[in-house]
Amino acid sequence: MFARAAAISRTGMTNLIRYSHSHGGIPGENLPFSLGNRYKLTAMFIVFLGSGLGAPFFVLRHQLLKQ
Repeated sequence: MFARAAAISRTGMTNLIRYSHSHGGIPGENLPFSLGNRYKLTAMFIVFLGSGLGAPFFVLRHQLLKQ
């Protein structure tokens, strides 16, 4: 039972790697954003982290002002 599951898993991973169109070995190739423009990357990180870290404070402010 475990041998069959391992064989299916191995075959699935082989097919995934084969058909992923990735050449491999290039840092940042599989990321969903570009690393080429460092200023855009910095701005996107600030927006992403700022929205995630700031959301609880905006929710708290909204609840306190709601009355």
